[in-house]
Amino acid sequence: MNYLKYVLFSLVACLLFAPGDVRGGSSQAGGELHFKPEEIIKFSKKVEKTLAEKGARVAIIARAGVPRKKMPEGIRFTHTAFAVYSQITTADGRKIPGYAIYNLYQRNKEPDVSDLIVDYPVDFFAGVKELDAGIIIPSPELQSRLLATLTSPVYQKLHNPHYSVIANPFTLDLQNCTEHTLDVLFAAIYQTDDIKVIKANEKAYFTPQKVNVNPIKLLIGSIFSDDVTTSDHPDNTPVTVTFTTISKFLKQYDKGGSQAFLVTPTAVTLY
Repeated sequence: MNYLKYVLFSLVACLLFAPGDVRGGSSQAGGELHFKPEEIIKFSKKVEKTLAEKGARVAIIARAGVPRKKMPEGIRFTHTAFAVYSQITTADGRKIPGYAIYNLYQRNKEPDVSDLIVDYPVDFFAGVKELDAGIIIPSPELQSRLLATLTSPVYQKLHNPHYSVIANPFTLDLQNCTEHTLDVLFAAIYQTDDIKVIKANEKAYFTPQKVNVNPIKLLIGSIFSDDVTTSDHPDNTPVTVTFTTISKFLKQYDKGGSQAFLVTPTAVTLY
């Protein structure tokens, strides 16, 4: 890499999303741990205990795979998934109650491609840069609909493997973990697998997060990282789905009573 490219790459890393950080944000855990294993295990157990105490069968869960100071304004978490209460089989064959995490992860060696992968809370939080979590617990009726969707072919059908970290939720070209979460949520609400119906209703009722990053920085980022692109944003004003925008949507429209929480090592507070 010549000096000019190095300078531009460094600019992206500092001012947009560092490519390595982004992949840590929405990819499976790997590489350097930023917290001690015992801290991650203890925190993961606290998240599971919180979900269980609140009677969650299905919840939306979020983590920060990028240092918060590097995130654009208005974005607190980089990765969302579904936590599903399950009977988990241990390595020695025992079955224990716990939560399985249904993720869309981008590939480490192909960051513009994603896969649907189920793992568990310790895996989910292993690569975090901030030791906290966002949790949304939908109403009991919506949880039932989500469970039916997650355990049906619809969950896989709604997956688009063409990944972008700032995917536009209103187009079909690209997808990221939060958009897939939103698509599954709307599929459950409207009990449909028709993506055109899902997108029409998202456009009618869902308000996305504007990505407040200078367009030049986004252009530079797209040069150096396959998972950063604005090709699916026709008006050049990038918008995307976030944990916060999903939370706001459910607070407004989930009439059965959706609740959102912030979990830290020392507290559980309303989000």
